[in-house]
Amino acid sequence: MKKHADLLLRHADHLDEELELRRGLSIAIADGKIKKIAPLEELLEAYDFDRELEGKGLLYMPGLVDSHMHTGQQLLRGQVLDAMPMIWTRIMLPFESTLNPEKMRLSAELAALCMIHSGTTGFIDAGSYFMEEAAEVYLESGLRGALSYSTMDQKGLPDSISTDAKEAIRRTDELYDGFHDKGSLRVYYSLRSLISCSRELMEAAASRARERSTMLQAHMNEYPGEISFFIEREHMRPYEYLDSLGILGSNFLGAHSLLLSEGEKELIRERGVKICHCPFSNCGKAAPDTPSLLARGISVGLGTDGAAHGGLSLWNEMKIFRSVMNLSYGVPLSEPAVMPAKTILRMVTRGGQACLGDPGQGVIREGANADLIGIDMQKPHLAVYGHISNTLLESVNASDVSDSIVGGRVLMERGQVLSLDEERIMAEARAYQEAL
Repeated sequence: MKKHADLLLRHADHLDEELELRRGLSIAIADGKIKKIAPLEELLEAYDFDRELEGKGLLYMPGLVDSHMHTGQQLLRGQVLDAMPMIWTRIMLPFESTLNPEKMRLSAELAALCMIHSGTTGFIDAGSYFMEEAAEVYLESGLRGALSYSTMDQKGLPDSISTDAKEAIRRTDELYDGFHDKGSLRVYYSLRSLISCSRELMEAAASRARERSTMLQAHMNEYPGEISFFIEREHMRPYEYLDSLGILGSNFLGAHSLLLSEGEKELIRERGVKICHCPFSNCGKAAPDTPSLLARGISVGLGTDGAAHGGLSLWNEMKIFRSVMNLSYGVPLSEPAVMPAKTILRMVTRGGQACLGDPGQGVIREGANADLIGIDMQKPHLAVYGHISNTLLESVNASDVSDSIVGGRVLMERGQVLSLDEERIMAEARAYQEAL
């Protein structure tokens, strides 16, 4: 008697766990997992399938994970490039203080469409406001993600976003109660900006994240002024200060983490902290010492810091990151492979899954989560590919993503988004643009 499976990917050429091309096999998916990888005839004999996708002409690979993005800044596209410094206080924070449920819903819908179209299957939102509206959209979209509230208690913030420590934690508590482990969503506690958070808020957020077995995320070591603030006030660098409070651990995600001392790198390693770089955004600040972090065995993901910064394409981020690493570290050492293509691809798949709280995922193997994307290889720039990992990094663009599958659910097939009403969303976006 045949077993049941939800989805069959026929003729599914794909990347194996070593990111090498495997041809001539098909993939059976059931209960959100990759059930069996085998020749097509074997799968058809063993299973009855609810649905089948034809994979000829495609290359399947693990879905990408955006380890740091900002849903609430989707409507800020085009307003920060070439702007004078401190865009956070002059542009971004004032804009986020004007958000309302309708703006946040449209922001989340546009962000979800961008991610699905570009091959991002998982994301971590750094936190904003009206996050329940965003959560409802992401739940509908089928994307795997982690959401946070923007958590600060600094005096002098705009009235619409001003909170004390207790209120800031209460908002995340409510988001957690409503959406954590609902569908493919999780909720993280957050510290939006350390210099905007009191010690009371830092300790409360860390305590609540531990109690609820979830992650705590924060923007870390992004600007010299941020580091100077802690050195002058606490005589410690930011990571050292958090460690002195007992906050650092394997459930801590430090976004950016550009300006790290050797002591901080060791703390990150010892505590099992996860790190995320955002190449396009970071280029205006510093080049991270990623080779040193990886050599220490530290888990590193990549993020877009989008959407105000450069959009939500991780393909763009990977290309920029490779160039920055080569210029900063490869050229001085005459080592062009200082950051190989496979390493970067692992960062944006396995590294991102670790940031999402799922270490060991981000691979195509039996038993893994069925989060996959199909790349259309029937394009002139992909027809001849040599080393497949090199070609994926150098040549693939967001527009080359054909299929998107998350937890076995097909979100996009042959470029058509199935989980959201793209036509309606784009009509609303055009109306918003015309009203500006």
